Amino acid sequence: MFRYTISHRKLSLIWIRRNYSSGLGNEILDPTSELCKIMIRCPKVGLEASLNESGIKVSTEMVEDILHRFENGGMQAYKFFEWAQKQKYYTHSVSAYHIMIGSLAKIRQYQIMWDLVNKMRDKGIVNVETFSIIMRKYTRAKKVDEAIYTFNVMDKYGITPNLAAFNSLLSALCKSRNVRKAQEIFESMKEDRFVPDAKTYSILLEGWGKAPNLPKAREIFREMVDTGCQPDIVTYGIMVDVLCKAGRVDEAVGVVKDMDSVGCKPSTYIYTVLVHTYGIDNRIGDAVDTFLDMEKNGVAADVTVYNALIGAFCKVNRFKNVPRVLEEMDRKGVVPNSRTTNIILNSLIRRGETDEAFSVFRRMMKVCDPDADSYTMMIKMFCDNGELDKALKVWKVMNTKRFVPSMHTFSVLINGLCDKGEVSKACVFMEQMIEKGIQPSVPTFGKLRQLLIKENREDVLEFLVEKMKLLVKDPLWD
Repeated sequence: MFRYTISHRKLSLIWIRRNYSSGLGNEILDPTSELCKIMIRCPKVGLEASLNESGIKVSTEMVEDILHRFENGGMQAYKFFEWAQKQKYYTHSVSAYHIMIGSLAKIRQYQIMWDLVNKMRDKGIVNVETFSIIMRKYTRAKKVDEAIYTFNVMDKYGITPNLAAFNSLLSALCKSRNVRKAQEIFESMKEDRFVPDAKTYSILLEGWGKAPNLPKAREIFREMVDTGCQPDIVTYGIMVDVLCKAGRVDEAVGVVKDMDSVGCKPSTYIYTVLVHTYGIDNRIGDAVDTFLDMEKNGVAADVTVYNALIGAFCKVNRFKNVPRVLEEMDRKGVVPNSRTTNIILNSLIRRGETDEAFSVFRRMMKVCDPDADSYTMMIKMFCDNGELDKALKVWKVMNTKRFVPSMHTFSVLINGLCDKGEVSKACVFMEQMIEKGIQPSVPTFGKLRQLLIKENREDVLEFLVEKMKLLVKDPLWD
């Protein structure tokens, strides 16, 4: 597919695969791409008319794809959702509702979100996953009481809470670092309502590991074994990860040996955790040995463990080994992903090789699609270097690829423009951000606000504040 050649401190890509488009040239737009293009260029007010004028007939797959692409699109995505449901011979799938519910929760449009749940109930398509999504979104927004309320009202929507729903609630709490609350709920329900399974214990084990509270994690693991619930490969993987994060990598290796004794073969994930941890600890020899042991044990390497190995080499500044890993991936048919790109980019940027980072970014676009983090990394790099013209070019490419910028990506660009005194351009992107239903962070808006006051442009500031008040009710903007 490709290989790297290195001369001095420069890294350049030599491509072998033929007939690859650059990704920046002319595209033959399919119906999905055409609808995405309309959504990007049209404000919410004129969106429905523009979509109608397209004459495109939507399908289930098309709508789900577009909603996925515009997960960060907020009310823009909702306007498309509303338009699609009016189309002849089309009905929203459960997946479409779920994507939209998650998207609305991101921008805290909870009333509209529950309106959709009510519509799902009326159609008889609401299910456990519907409430699991809402619980996850609430806990991410630090609304723990609302997440527990969601679990408790499932019965009113005709859904009996089962072990899967219980596990979803515990998982949502643990992932939002509310493991003590999760443990409290677990203790109150584990005997009367639900019999814990391996997944239940694994969720709590991971939660205490992230706390971090290694003694409590060990206690949960012992309780699991004592109650006769056999740890599975996922539980073992979490325990290895918990120990590694606590700096007990040698103890984690002991757990792996225990797995062998009970006939449970270590997974690629477990090897990935070990390689990654050795990389962080600058134990590159152990990282390589672990990778080789994995292959000896007949476990096929996937892109995640290769990424861990690349990250380990980058961590100890042995960048010359990265091309060898990429060449081996190519030989074995393992395709790099956006994470591969981001690891290499982050290393180059950290070393100050920004030109080479951009070169790698452009070339990797031909092998795998960059993700939002890739674009944000590039935009931030150019903003930090004061190269706003290049940052804006990357932004433009991101839009041609039908990426909807996240709040973080918008913030990086707006902050970069503010730092260079480009207040008018910053205002344009701030308005775009709000138009897409994305609430700006308080620090980012605060920086722009100070500049507008300094330039005596209170009228523009008032305009932006009023738009935000329409976006979402938040006392911070009152």
